[in-house]
Amino acid sequence: MSVIAAAGERIGRLWPASALAAWSLSALAAQALDWGAGLLLAFALALLHRRPWRRATVALGLPLALLLQGAALPSWWWLLLLAALLLLYPRRLWRDAPLFLTPAQAFDAVPPLLPLPAGERLLDAGCGNGAALRALRRAYPQAEIHGVEASRALALWTRWRCPWAQVRHGDFWDEDWSGYALVYLFQRPESMAPALAKARRELQPGSWLLSLDFELPGCQPRWCLPVGRHRLLAYGVDDLN
Repeated sequence: MSVIAAAGERIGRLWPASALAAWSLSALAAQALDWGAGLLLAFALALLHRRPWRRATVALGLPLALLLQGAALPSWWWLLLLAALLLLYPRRLWRDAPLFLTPAQAFDAVPPLLPLPAGERLLDAGCGNGAALRALRRAYPQAEIHGVEASRALALWTRWRCPWAQVRHGDFWDEDWSGYALVYLFQRPESMAPALAKARRELQPGSWLLSLDFELPGCQPRWCLPVGRHRLLAYGVDDLN
């Protein structure tokens, strides 16, 4: 592993503290030197992050501050922004994936490979704004579709968007997966090892785990489908032993 890759791996474990540190350092550089130096440092620190959305978050922090400074907004405006962010996505949830959206056609090619009887229970573990719930219904219109979302605001929104689904506010790590024929995850690499352990404990024979983009460590997927820029990996419960 290269030095830059190793640094990126370490920085990834510090998120979101690494973003706060990058914003602070770039702001100090802007004040001590000039805005050009601050922006250059911000972009350099952004490149140390491996995920594109994290790079964008770090890189845009100082430019956004400049724009808001020009708008002459009151200083307490930042507190309102922070409060809104914490309401949408509480700090304790930051160990899981942020609001990644599942493509609408993600499961269109799945039913021929994975036929399920009508009435089977499907779970979107971390359903966010309901994008994956809608995609699951599109592929399995006769299924009983469930979603668990730890953000109370997102859970309320998703209940409104997907009234045909059973959406609960809660932590999907605490949800019992044993009653579901299919569990879907769109998480992040760091989440896949605990997801594998949970699946091994709770998934019943004949059930399936689907993951968008990220592999379960040490397990060979039964099949893998391209979904636009993504890939959908399918694991039968026997694949997890």
